Amino acid sequence: MAAYPNKVSIFEVGARDGLQNEKPVTTQDKVVLIEDLATAGIKRIEAASFVSPKWVPQMADSADVLSNITRHSDVTYSALTPNLKGLELALDAGADEVAIFGAASESFSQKNINCSIAESIERFIPVMELAKAKNIPVRGYVSCVLGCPYEGEIAVSEVARVSELLYKMGCYEISLGDTIGVGTPGKARRMVEAVAQVVPVEKLALHFHDTYGQALANILACLETGVSVIDSSVAGLGGCPYAKGASGNLATEDLVYMLHGLGIETGIDLNKLVNAGNKISQALGRQSGSKVARALS
Repeated sequence: MAAYPNKVSIFEVGARDGLQNEKPVTTQDKVVLIEDLATAGIKRIEAASFVSPKWVPQMADSADVLSNITRHSDVTYSALTPNLKGLELALDAGADEVAIFGAASESFSQKNINCSIAESIERFIPVMELAKAKNIPVRGYVSCVLGCPYEGEIAVSEVARVSELLYKMGCYEISLGDTIGVGTPGKARRMVEAVAQVVPVEKLALHFHDTYGQALANILACLETGVSVIDSSVAGLGGCPYAKGASGNLATEDLVYMLHGLGIETGIDLNKLVNAGNKISQALGRQSGSKVARALS
């Protein structure tokens, strides 16, 4: 039997990364989703995004969402903050931690945030300084770790380089994102092993999209490296914006079902999680994107 971790920490991205790629829902729907996720036992919830509402209108009510949720003292409510203004808004809204995002692909960095990888890292210096002064933890995302919609395959050395830069800047955890979901198990594992040479494996998280149906297989292959933090999205919320009609995020329900089947603890009540996913799917007027949720419902 492979040496898997005894426990996995799930970082739930449905309320941010998921909903920003869906049709808009009400602030109340978001509040209910976040509260339902906490009730199901999820301890880390990405609840908001302080980016320009011009670019991401679905997240324009992030401050209202954070001020209206009934908070659980043992849950961390996180916000995405691309710049200093975003961080200031997140602090005002009471986010417990924030996240910044870079890319392992030069083309993706240019198209996604209009600057080179080096410039993007430079922009994060004042964000890191203020977060440190305010004692707010910062998480780092790296996009396109297994492939880019513009460049195709990405060298693992580049993924390791960008991950190390963010870690050395002070990000307490680096989330490795297969943004377009093209990775396969062998490649995913080799990429994680390469990054683990420069960033301690216990500081790494996996954020694998399911566009090609490979996310669970990729996660399983990487669990043996010692990674024990995984990002996922309830009900599979959030299609992939770069592949029309493709599923994007891995459904948290499907991940939890697999982990529990392996005897790995998550602290999550699967039935309550399924209910949370079904409720937000109803608000969106569609079926849950989770195979497990459909089977159990």
